[in-house]
Amino acid sequence: MRKFTPALLILFTGAMIISACGQASDPAARAVESYFNALVNKDASALSAVSCAEWEPDALMELDSLQAVKTQLDNLSCATSSSDGSTSEVNCQGKILVTYNDENQELDLSVRTYKVVQQGSEYLFCGNK
Repeated sequence: MRKFTPALLILFTGAMIISACGQASDPAARAVESYFNALVNKDASALSAVSCAEWEPDALMELDSLQAVKTQLDNLSCATSSSDGSTSEVNCQGKILVTYNDENQELDLSVRTYKVVQQGSEYLFCGNK
């Protein structure tokens, strides 16, 4: 059985801390990324879980519009552009690639600013501007 050397243990611990810090740094942006991941994976439960109650019917309508096509995310990256109390605005880069009968379309995610609301400790996608 191998033993961890002190250097390996320090490296592993440092990587875990950096990883945890990266995940916690922008929860509003993560909410938007989670929304788009659920949308392209056509996961209605996850989509509802990351949407505010006000937006949930629209989220499910967006999901319905993608049911007959193949979807995938391309280079999604989001960041909070402003925050005012419990509401944040998030801008993204990347696209949703949509394919139907070998015809490809790209939905550019950078053309809108997305609204995220904080309810307790949760950050929820709540539409776009």
